[in-house]
Amino acid sequence: MNAHENIAEYYQRYGRGTPAAGQVTVYRIEDVPTPAVFPHIRRDFYKVKLLCDAQGILSYADQHVVVQACTLVFVNPLIPYSWERTAGRETGFACLFTEEFITPQLRMGSLAESPLFRVGGTPVLFPPPEVVSRLELLFEQLLVEIQATYAHKYDLLRTYLQLLLHESLKLAPAAPAAPPATAAAQLTTAFLDLLHRQFPLASPHHSLPLKNANEFARQLAVHTNHLNKALKETTCKTTTQHIAACLVAEAKALLRHSSWSVAQIGYCLGFEHAPNFQLFFKKHAGQSPAQYRRQPAVNSYVSD
Repeated sequence: MNAHENIAEYYQRYGRGTPAAGQVTVYRIEDVPTPAVFPHIRRDFYKVKLLCDAQGILSYADQHVVVQACTLVFVNPLIPYSWERTAGRETGFACLFTEEFITPQLRMGSLAESPLFRVGGTPVLFPPPEVVSRLELLFEQLLVEIQATYAHKYDLLRTYLQLLLHESLKLAPAAPAAPPATAAAQLTTAFLDLLHRQFPLASPHHSLPLKNANEFARQLAVHTNHLNKALKETTCKTTTQHIAACLVAEAKALLRHSSWSVAQIGYCLGFEHAPNFQLFFKKHAGQSPAQYRRQPAVNSYVSD
């Protein structure tokens, strides 16, 4: 058996057929065949599960939790987990989503660093009945909206997921006070704030004011090497990698949701010549801007 499983394999293993290509799904647990035992492997997606009406042993990493009441479970792609039912029959809800589905606003800094999902965090919670009722309403809304034809339904799904996570964070043990920020952490925060404040772009007639590592370093009054060292220390990514990730994300949004030409999008993102933008986009996205724009926007799994 593989030690790693993606959403498509998960669907097929538990009798849910073959999902369409996408990034998010939600379903009632009782609506699908549920085996008594889930193998102890990593899944290539995040999952929020409200599990009720069953008793058993939930195992994650090297921990084992006895489940006897409604339980909230948070699955991180980095942490293997398993479930063994000992009594009852599972009911409740599950929401599965990939890293790509998460926007910067929903990350709350970083989804993997949330106490609900991070390694060493608290991925199993036992909500009281009144909280279970609120969580059930949010899951019901997710079920309704994922079937809707509303043009911006994925933004709405992210909003309901964010509410779900905030309700859950209220139950999580309080995190210890953070240590004083190091100089590297302070510089990283200043850089990321400067970077993200440039987006979203509002007009096809204006180019980004800061486009590369040297320009950001000058704005922050530090040497480029010093900025890069701070970012590597705190995020394990270079200045250029952070900038490229934001450029690609903004390019995808504009290609998908605006009528701007490819040349205009490239210009706004700091590429004076359209071929340079096309090469950059293809390197990071695996296809040309024109191919990405023509590709249907399919973002959900629909199963019956």
